[in-house]
Amino acid sequence: MDTGTIQAFDFMLTKKDLEFAKSNGLTISDIESQLHIFSRGIPPLDIIGPAVPGNGIACLDEKEQEDLVTRYDQWNGSRIKFVPASGAASRMFKDLFSAAGMLRDNEKAALPEPVLTFFEHLQEFAFYPKLSQLDGFDPKNRLKILTQLLEEKGLNYGSLPKGLILFHKYPDGPRTPFQEHLVESALCDTNEGGTVNVHFTVSAEHEALFANLLERVSEGYERRFGMDINVSFSTQNPATNTLAADMQNRPFRKDDGSLVLRPGGHGALLENLNTLTQDMVFIRNIDNVVPEASLEPVIHWRKVLAGFLLRCRRQVYKYIGELKDHADPFRLREMADFLEQTFGITHPPMEGEEFRSYLFSKLNRPIRVCGMVRSTGETGGGPFRVRDKDGSGSLQILESVQLNGKKYDSTHFNPVDIVCSFKDYEGKLYHLPYFRDDDTGFISYKSMEGRELKALELPGLWNGSMSGWNTAFVEVPLSTFNPVKTVNDLLRKEHNI
Repeated sequence: MDTGTIQAFDFMLTKKDLEFAKSNGLTISDIESQLHIFSRGIPPLDIIGPAVPGNGIACLDEKEQEDLVTRYDQWNGSRIKFVPASGAASRMFKDLFSAAGMLRDNEKAALPEPVLTFFEHLQEFAFYPKLSQLDGFDPKNRLKILTQLLEEKGLNYGSLPKGLILFHKYPDGPRTPFQEHLVESALCDTNEGGTVNVHFTVSAEHEALFANLLERVSEGYERRFGMDINVSFSTQNPATNTLAADMQNRPFRKDDGSLVLRPGGHGALLENLNTLTQDMVFIRNIDNVVPEASLEPVIHWRKVLAGFLLRCRRQVYKYIGELKDHADPFRLREMADFLEQTFGITHPPMEGEEFRSYLFSKLNRPIRVCGMVRSTGETGGGPFRVRDKDGSGSLQILESVQLNGKKYDSTHFNPVDIVCSFKDYEGKLYHLPYFRDDDTGFISYKSMEGRELKALELPGLWNGSMSGWNTAFVEVPLSTFNPVKTVNDLLRKEHNI
């Protein structure tokens, strides 16, 4: 008799559950794998210590920088910038949302210092002219200002992604981060033949807004820079959502009995990255932009990192060719030294054909060169040395949650300024999910309908999703990192010139 249920693990899945999972791209194997992670937890990493200058982080002098810039300028391969841009700006306006609630309760409420700063400098924000033109705008009505800024009947900034918020002022009109990324790429990432490729990952609900903005501004930028700007968009695959679990590591069910899926975090974007086919890919966050007048250091160091990548890749391809041509033992030792000095890869004891095969497997991987900024109290993951499961050591970008509560004397943090190559020595694309470490996700605790649940995030895009890549860290100056985490960051001189 059909009971409408299927026994799985130590609980029952109904046919409705299976239909729900299938409609969202999940299989029983996916469910089993995710619940197994909840049950056993995320195994701790074997952290050797932070990467520091001279021991994992390369610090380049002016001569080497110029040589690398020249190498990049003379290269004619294809390139594209990859910009994660789906994140909502709600956190950026967190203090203002709180203030709006306070003012609704008491119009004379004493507001926190960041909110007072916002109102004091309101006219300095790039979005002020647009805000002040709204019907009923009253510069003395603080609640009305917040309502018109944040809510749907006004600018709706509380629900829009950061990429569509007006960040910077210009004589010909303000620009969003989306526009700044187009300009930045036009000045730095041009392909042979005068084309620029930029790929944005966006939420499905906002894709049309990005496309409309592109239609309005692209012709002017193309005319100004004398090139074609090719912009593509992608959204997160629903199949990268993960199943929520209860405190007993069973599927979490809402009061109506239905299962709950949650976004898999930015690690879900590995699938989007895996669709790109260019020879070189730049990765930079949507909110890490500066006005055009301040782009010089950004462009210089972008070229330095790209030249560093080209130099590394050339040597990797050369060594792989020698391995396939039966390089002698002396050359094998040179290859091992190169891997250690360039990518921080230390080696377990081995020799002969085993060592030759090991070296080939370590060389034949995607490559990334990551800019690292001196720590100044900014949040962000950091560069570390980690011992891998095969006994070798590697360089990894870790988030604070991966440090197992330990404190390290880290000197640098990750601003997400990454240059990648994921074509092998034959010009074929690597399948990026193959190099992901599935044991490096994150388990967080949330609540729904008054009950606790466990949420699983996939290995972060530049964390565990790139664990198996060859990684080099290069020190870059703080002037290349200017994120906007709160609205008042737009008042900093780097953004308000």
